[in-house]
Amino acid sequence: MAAAQDLADRTKSDSKCYIDPAVGKDDDSADGSEAKPYQSLYYALLQHLDKPAPVYLTRPAAPKEEGAAPTWEEPAKSAMKKALGRVDIYKKKLAKEQASAKQEEEERKQRLKNLEDAKKIVLKEDPSLPAAVRIKLNNKNVELGDGSTKKGTRVRVYGRIHELRVQKTTTFITLKDGYGYLSCILPAGDLTKNYDALMFAIETALVVYGEMRSVPPGVKAPDNRELHVDYFKVLGAAPSDLEAITNKVSMQQDPWDAQMLDNRHLVVRGDNASALLKLRQFVELAFIDTYREMDFRKVSPPAMVQTQVEGGATLFKYDYYGEEAFLTQSSQLYLETVMPSMGNVYCIEKSFRAEKSLTRRHLSEYTHIEGELDFIEFDDLLDHIEELISRVVDKVLADEAAAGYVKLLNPTFQKPTRPFLRMKYADAIDWLNKQDPPILNEEGKPHVFGDDIAEAAERRMTDIINRPILLTHFPVEIKAFYMKKDPNDPRVTESVDVLMPGVGEIVGGSMRMDDYDELIEAYKRNGIPHEPYYWYTDQRKYGSSPHGGYGLGLERFLAWMANQHTVRTCSLYPRFMGRCKP
Repeated sequence: MAAAQDLADRTKSDSKCYIDPAVGKDDDSADGSEAKPYQSLYYALLQHLDKPAPVYLTRPAAPKEEGAAPTWEEPAKSAMKKALGRVDIYKKKLAKEQASAKQEEEERKQRLKNLEDAKKIVLKEDPSLPAAVRIKLNNKNVELGDGSTKKGTRVRVYGRIHELRVQKTTTFITLKDGYGYLSCILPAGDLTKNYDALMFAIETALVVYGEMRSVPPGVKAPDNRELHVDYFKVLGAAPSDLEAITNKVSMQQDPWDAQMLDNRHLVVRGDNASALLKLRQFVELAFIDTYREMDFRKVSPPAMVQTQVEGGATLFKYDYYGEEAFLTQSSQLYLETVMPSMGNVYCIEKSFRAEKSLTRRHLSEYTHIEGELDFIEFDDLLDHIEELISRVVDKVLADEAAAGYVKLLNPTFQKPTRPFLRMKYADAIDWLNKQDPPILNEEGKPHVFGDDIAEAAERRMTDIINRPILLTHFPVEIKAFYMKKDPNDPRVTESVDVLMPGVGEIVGGSMRMDDYDELIEAYKRNGIPHEPYYWYTDQRKYGSSPHGGYGLGLERFLAWMANQHTVRTCSLYPRFMGRCKP
């Protein structure tokens, strides 16, 4: 308080400072004059901290005598004491901030000096050490030392900094290279004091040399081993300021907000996103292996077409040298054309649907696994689809790395029990209506035969039953033109959707029409000119056969296995309505 009192007791100047609580302002619009008074005595005192103190005059809120004009007078001693107390607190706070700023400036200068000094440190590989063996981070076939009597293999590894922890005596980094993780220890000294080490940041790319050792008891590290570094070289720096990757993307952010989508190229560096992409590779390879074991042959149909498969409303149209063309909705028709010469066939290609749907299971571009089988009956098709799914799951879980990704993403995943439940569409309608309360259609009414069961109702049924369902025999009116009618009930088709808990439909298939006249009639019924389909229709002219097939969405299959809320996370760069970047 004494320092503030000096302010008030200082030799006063002849100037006056006016304070009017009623009309004054405590901002730059006021200057303390009678015309522009301050509002508070505290603010007025602050304006004269480093100046001769003026005579402070205040105007009371109300005149002492009724009808008299308010007069200017010096503030009461109690008011001055209170204001000076606040000024004293302010000055102490200001002094503390100035001292802190001074210390920060000194530390900044010291850091700059340290960085300049660090640039003088040049790391060199010790030529007396054993030659380093290059390994990937998932290579576990290297000798581990114990840090005392037993020496470990000296290795050379490449990777990016995944985790970074700097201490006075040691710098700890965890490297990643897309194959595995490795804990690296840099002892204090030139290894931690050089410029590159001081500038380490998450995602910095570097090559590291050192001895492989087992971790001490009680210490946790990837694969229970660590690299004791003797030399490193930065190959590609990463920013550590506002441009740091941790400021660009975060696990706490919604992965589907605009910023995260724009930075999808950085999101995929994260643990979960990269694990999902790696699992995707294993799943796709499992399908390929299973098809090879089943003696299916792989073909590559065109993506640029002039015919529709699943309805004209979902076609992406474009100009093809003056002719109208589309991006393929499905490769099914082309697969059917090669069965006579190749037998059972499959493809894994992109398909495109211009659906104006923003549901969590729709993509505009997706990976379509399609198969066509010759000389079969409907039950053969159902048996094949169940066998295919079961074998793929078994293969994924049998691979240690793939099973690890499944466990990381979906710890409670269990392979589906067989046989899958087989339920006819009509029975599903009855099931939905018998629930208490009934599961209603999109119009809020009980389901009736002919309804296209909506996604919500379909998923609700699947989740309640909680097992894979082969839902069969859909009405002719809600299925594609090429699907074969059930000879025992011409109202329905020999069709199937495979429904999985948590996801819903992951496969759609059917027997295909094999009669020429029936197919021509189907074109007419659906308002489709048959001329552009001559090459497809000809299959019924030159030795037709009973055959069927299906399409499986890889992203939906992954969403089921990896317990993903949306198929978008299962695609590298998802394309959906309103989004076609980066």
